[in-house]
Amino acid sequence: MSELKVYNSYSRQKEVFTPITPGHVGMYVCGPTVSGESHLGHARPYVTFDVVFRYLTHLGYKVRYVRNITDAGHFEEEGRDAEDKISKKAILEKLEPMELVQKYTNLFHWAMDQFNTIPPSIEPTATGHIVEQIGMIQEIIRAGYAYEVNGSVYFDVKKYASDYDYGKLSGRVIDDLLETTRDLEGQEEKRDKADFALWKNAAPEHIMRWQSPWGIGFPGWHIECSAMATKYLGSRFDIHGGGMDLMFPHHESEIAQSTICNHEAPVRYWMHNNMITINGKKMGKSYNNQITLTQMFSGDNPILEKAYHPMVIRFFILQTHYRSTLDFSNEALQASEKGLKRLWEAHEQLKKLNWENTGPVNEELDKKVKKLVMEFDLFMNDDFNTAKVLANMFELVHTINSMKDKAIPVSSLSAETFELLQKQFALYIEQILGLKSVTEADNNKLQGIMQLLIDIRKEAKGKKDFVTSDKIRNQLAQLGISLKDEKGGEMTWTIE
Repeated sequence: MSELKVYNSYSRQKEVFTPITPGHVGMYVCGPTVSGESHLGHARPYVTFDVVFRYLTHLGYKVRYVRNITDAGHFEEEGRDAEDKISKKAILEKLEPMELVQKYTNLFHWAMDQFNTIPPSIEPTATGHIVEQIGMIQEIIRAGYAYEVNGSVYFDVKKYASDYDYGKLSGRVIDDLLETTRDLEGQEEKRDKADFALWKNAAPEHIMRWQSPWGIGFPGWHIECSAMATKYLGSRFDIHGGGMDLMFPHHESEIAQSTICNHEAPVRYWMHNNMITINGKKMGKSYNNQITLTQMFSGDNPILEKAYHPMVIRFFILQTHYRSTLDFSNEALQASEKGLKRLWEAHEQLKKLNWENTGPVNEELDKKVKKLVMEFDLFMNDDFNTAKVLANMFELVHTINSMKDKAIPVSSLSAETFELLQKQFALYIEQILGLKSVTEADNNKLQGIMQLLIDIRKEAKGKKDFVTSDKIRNQLAQLGISLKDEKGGEMTWTIE
C-alpha cells in the first residue's frame, strides 16, 4: 500500500504524512462562529475534514479531532468592521448572547447530523477557555511581543516579523500588510497598523465581557484557537484544517501567537479547502447569494430551483478535490442527485450478488476491475482525492449493472476480485465517504425539517412577525404540506 501524502499549505508541496506520535494523530479544525446560521460555504470544510477523520481512522490511527465553537468576540481588523458579532446579533434578535449561541450551535449540530458527519472528539468553546486565553496573552506580553494600550492588548507584528518567518503560510509580505490595512476605529492606539488585537477593552454597553489583568474586556478571535489547540493537542500537533479564507489573518496570527508561547511552530501539516462559488461568483452577503443550510434542505431560496437532500450536497462536495474551487449551480446539484442515485443503486445490487463458479474468468475484465478497486486507496493516499475515487466507482457501476442484468456472469471475475469489489465498494461508499441512501430515513429527515420550520414560525409569531409566519405556511401549502394552528399554540402538519 502506498504512503499517505498530504498537501501542506505551509510548504506548498505534498509531503509524506508522518505523525508526531506514532499511531496517533492530533487534528484541529476551525469551527463555526455561532452568531447566525451556517451556509453552503460552511458545509465544505466540515464534510472535507470529516472524510480526513474517517480515512485516518480507517488507516488505524487513533485520532483526536478538535473542532471549536466560536461563541465570543470574533472581530477582525482586516476585511470587515471590527465588532463583536455575537453581541451585535443578540441585540438584533432580542436574545441573551448565550441564548443566541445555544440556538445556532443546536442548528449547526443538526445540520452536521444531516450531512452524516462524525462528531469531533472534543468541541471546546471560546467562552469556556477565557482563562487559557488570558494566560497565553500574559505569556506573549512577558516575551515582549505584545503591549497593552487603554485596556486592550495588541500583538506586535513588526517585532515578530524581525525574529520569525511571518507571512509564510499566506504568502503575505509585511510591507504589503501595512499598505492594505484598513483605517478602522481603534487603529490609532496601535503602534502599527499591522498589529492585531489579543484582547479588547469592553465599552460600557458591550454585553459579553470578562475581567482580565488589563480591565474588563473580551478576547480577540485568533487567540482562542491557539489556546484551545494547545490545551487539547499540545504545543505541536499534526494537522490544522480550515477554509483557505482563514489563512490570513487567522491562521497566520495563530502561528505567531503559538510560536511565542510554546517556543516552536504549532503545526506540522496545514490543510486548507478551497472556496465554494455560486454560478461563478464568490459567495457573500455583498453579492446577495448566500444560501443557508436549512434553505438548501427546504429549497426556500430564490437561487434554488428545488430542495436538495443533505446527502446530495455531501456527494456534490466530494466529487471535487478539496483544494479545487467548487462551483454551485442547480444544474450541478441535479446532476449530483442523479449520480448519487445511480451509484447507490449499484451499491445495493452489488450487496445482493453472490459469486458462483459458473464459467471461465474474463482475465481482461478481472484485471480492469481489480485495478479500479485497488486505486481507491492509491487516490485517497494522494492527498485525499475523493473525486478520483468516485470516478473509479462510476466506472465500476457499468460492470455491476451488467452482472445484475446477467449480461455478464458474476464468474467473469475471480472469487478474489469479486470479494475485493464487494468489500471495498461498501467500505468506501458508507464508511470512508460517509454517504447514505437519499431515501433512507427520509421520513425522519422530513420530520426534522418540519419541526425546524414550525419552531421558526412559532418564534416569528411570538415576535408578531406575521409576514414570515404566513410565508412559511403558504409556501408549505404550495408544496402540498398543510400546516394547521391548534389550540395552545401547537402546530400540526399533513401531506395532502
